[in-house]
Amino acid sequence: MVNMLGAVIILLASTLAGFYRAKQYALRPKQLRELIAALQRLMTEINYGLTPLPDAMGKMGAQTREPVKTLFLHAARQMEPPLGHTARESLQSGIEQAWGKSAMKADEREVMLQLSYSLGTSDRQDQTKHISLAIQQLMHEESRAQADQMKYERMSRSLGMLVGALIVILIF
Repeated sequence: MVNMLGAVIILLASTLAGFYRAKQYALRPKQLRELIAALQRLMTEINYGLTPLPDAMGKMGAQTREPVKTLFLHAARQMEPPLGHTARESLQSGIEQAWGKSAMKADEREVMLQLSYSLGTSDRQDQTKHISLAIQQLMHEESRAQADQMKYERMSRSLGMLVGALIVILIF
């Protein structure tokens, strides 16, 4: 009886791990689309709305879902007085806050960190160019994420259950 309970727990745990991994593959393209849309709106706010960067980031945070919401809201709060950090420091801090909660990978993080170095340091047109470049790079990453999702999502679910079955067979 105890052996059967242990086998069920092992099988359940490995299956849940497989489903969690599959969920990460499914979330990554969605989160990238959300980030791209937020950057496009940020570019519009900076270029046409003439909105100050902290206010524009606050608007982007209010209009998006997690983890992109955390990224922009945290960055906006860091730029506001009394903290008054630079745009680079604020965006990097926001990235640090949000990235642990996201399914995005290091490549996307690197794109955002590169954007942080140019945001807030030049005129509107130059910032728009840098945001546009970041959007293009993130779109490329989104297509890679979609390909990964198609390849690995179903496999992860199956593999989780099969690994659990293998462990149960080897133990018992």
